[in-house]
Amino acid sequence: MRVAAIDCGTNSIRLLIADVEPGATTATEVARRMEVVRLGQGVDKTGELNPEALERTFKMAAEYARECEEYGVERIRFAATSATRDASNRADFVNGIKDRLGVEPEVLTGAEEAQLSFAGATSAVQNHPSPYLIVDLGGGSTEFVFGTREPEEALSVDVGCVRMTERHLAAIEDGAAHLSERERARAICAARADVDEALDEVAREIDFGRVGTLIGLAGTVTTLTAHALGLPKYDRDAIHGAELPPEKVIAAAQDLLGMPRDKRAALPYMHPGRVDVMGGGALVWERIVRRVRAEREEAGEQLDSVVTSEHDILDGLALSMAAKTAVADDETPSANG
Repeated sequence: MRVAAIDCGTNSIRLLIADVEPGATTATEVARRMEVVRLGQGVDKTGELNPEALERTFKMAAEYARECEEYGVERIRFAATSATRDASNRADFVNGIKDRLGVEPEVLTGAEEAQLSFAGATSAVQNHPSPYLIVDLGGGSTEFVFGTREPEEALSVDVGCVRMTERHLAAIEDGAAHLSERERARAICAARADVDEALDEVAREIDFGRVGTLIGLAGTVTTLTAHALGLPKYDRDAIHGAELPPEKVIAAAQDLLGMPRDKRAALPYMHPGRVDVMGGGALVWERIVRRVRAEREEAGEQLDSVVTSEHDILDGLALSMAAKTAVADDETPSANG
């Protein structure tokens, strides 16, 4: 069956068209796209979706609908994440997507989002020790899911590349000339404290000291990995499955956080829509890697490497449609009654 999975987050809207079979653990990719629409622009402050952000998202949804028709897609699943969970006018979003794609977007809970990310990421994990900690670092929230064969714990916290930028780092990213080094350091310190507080919340549910493999997903992590690898362009094949020492991840994160926007924009693997929020995302990922490494050391173990996956919630959504089809087939009465 040919399916389309669409993930609409705070920063980007992504499409995966894939062929799936009931019982399969991997989806065969046909087409994959990502476009930055910044749906969550200002949600943290206003509590509602910006009309211009909605229009950008609807325009891309219509384009994805045309692409699904061209590829002969049979089923579509549209997942909406943090920005729409927080918005007071989310009904406008739901109706606009339904008009263009013919399906109602599912406003996922953090736990649902994390479970789908786990399914997608672990579909491609090989030769890595379990338990796994999957971290899906988004624009408005970050999902953590811990488990071996199945998710055991899942949690979502409200820290992400867009949210941290809007809350703490906007003046830095705007390149405000009046900003002193002390003010800059204070803003970064406040952002780190915000992330650390969220990690304290996660640690009450998930024992970081038990993590066998830390796997990072989504654009912040994959772009940071490209930076750490020094790639001449964005290369999914080189990024997917990359294993980096924690020290190298932390160094790359600090470099991107401290880098001026114009220099960041010139990086050959940097998507234009990520330039102004990459520092916030890098800060979040740095704090997570540091925390897991520290708690592994407290448990008498080492975190030898951090793994990056290009397989994520989109793959989980695609696989879920195959699973639902299999269940429906099993429940259909036979001709003999």
